[in-house]
Amino acid sequence: MRAIRSNPDGVAKPVGTYSHAVRVETTDAIWIYISGQIANDLEGNLVGPGDLRAQTRQVFENLKAILEANGATFADVVKIGTYLTTLDDLAGMREVRSEYLTSEPPASTAVQVVALVVPDALIEIDLVAVVPA
Repeated sequence: MRAIRSNPDGVAKPVGTYSHAVRVETTDAIWIYISGQIANDLEGNLVGPGDLRAQTRQVFENLKAILEANGATFADVVKIGTYLTTLDDLAGMREVRSEYLTSEPPASTAVQVVALVVPDALIEIDLVAVVPA
């Protein structure tokens, strides 16, 4: 087994001291653990302040870039964790999510939190994907 930490091109540099992804390679599978993503664009600017739908779309674009950099797609996602500071327009968030998670849905957790580390961030999503070795 080996673990490879990465901060792929296509997403802003991490806000703190962490890796966007850790790829764990075993003989049977490749596990990809993706750190919580917020709605930062490539320059690190928060997209869509006050707009859960716009932030959700940017978060999923960031997740997509990280998955692709690791040879995976949303079809490989087995677990998703969603952290929201508001439930206003939850339906909009789910609508955007369903555009990316089009096949069998993964195991999922969603919780409302008081705040995220980045002010004005309304949503943060982390996930785990598995692809055959």
